[in-house]
Amino acid sequence: MILLANFIRAIAQVIDIGLTFFMWIVIAHAILSWVNPDPFNPIVRFINQVTEPLLYQIRKRLPTAFGGIDLSPMIVLLVIFFLKAFIVQSLFMFSNNLIIQRAIIPLQ
Repeated sequence: MILLANFIRAIAQVIDIGLTFFMWIVIAHAILSWVNPDPFNPIVRFINQVTEPLLYQIRKRLPTAFGGIDLSPMIVLLVIFFLKAFIVQSLFMFSNNLIIQRAIIPLQ
């Protein structure tokens, strides 16, 4: 049980790190959209290639009556915060419960 709990905890940590990394990429994309960067810069191209598929799907579904303000990065950030609060914390709590159950149930 302890191995399973540690495995679930490791998965939760990897998901947390991945979501945090993607959150910073979305923030960088939003900041770059303010300054009109060089589109041939490899870093700018990477950020656009990573974020644009998701942001495009959100833009497609959002109404355009916001006066030209792109709210898709904000929506992505809210989804990331939700996933971190719901999935990652649930996995951490599940792994803790597995360890606590193991401590409560004596070996036979």
